[in-house]
Amino acid sequence: MTQRWKLTIEYDGTNFVGWQRQASDLSVQGCMEKAFHDFCGEAVTLQVAGRTDSGVHAVGQVAHVDIERISTEKEVRDAVNAHLRPHPISIVKAEPVAADFHARFDAVYRVYCYKILMDRWASPAIHAHRVWHVGWDLDVAAMQEAAQHLIGKHDFSSFRSSACQANSPIRTLDRLNVIETKYDFTFGRHVEIWAEARSFLHHQIRNIAGTLKLVGEGKWTPEDVKRALEAKDRTQGGPMAPAAGLYFVRVDY
Repeated sequence: MTQRWKLTIEYDGTNFVGWQRQASDLSVQGCMEKAFHDFCGEAVTLQVAGRTDSGVHAVGQVAHVDIERISTEKEVRDAVNAHLRPHPISIVKAEPVAADFHARFDAVYRVYCYKILMDRWASPAIHAHRVWHVGWDLDVAAMQEAAQHLIGKHDFSSFRSSACQANSPIRTLDRLNVIETKYDFTFGRHVEIWAEARSFLHHQIRNIAGTLKLVGEGKWTPEDVKRALEAKDRTQGGPMAPAAGLYFVRVDY
């Protein structure tokens, strides 16, 4: 009898081409499906809540998988994690769920966080691929003011990738907060951009982060962000932020 498992996963996306399995390049999905095959001898396909791009990280990604092997939660988690080594992927939690649960289609909200490192002239070493290093102060209050123009239901054409395959550019952004964190020994002083929505367009968060950085630098005003949104034209939006600062944080069901 087949059992469906809900998996909560974290990974460092630096050296992966992204979540989606590819024929020759290293992907998170490909590594996990191989690990499951090594564990239970079954060819499986993982379905995921949100496909991340190359270089994007996750601390609360969710996927589901069907296997026939009778297992406990601990066995699935620990055994598959052992087969995943040395890849920087870890199943944080494995839960048996009903056969009709779907990691993607049952998701109500997805939460992302984008990190920008400020006021440090030396490039980070440990976290070189985990933040966008700016190296100077940003006007966080102005960025937060600008972000408010993007909350709600809008045509986000100015912030979607030209390669986006979504049928519609209309999305509802339920939360977009820009906060400054205090200094800590791991990241230093940095800006966090928190975004929450049922679904996002391709590169939407990275394009928003790149635009808000212009506001933080004083090159754009909050009203410029509103005008960019209303233009419904990608060429009127700001630049795309690097993948390194983006984290898939949580999925709500």
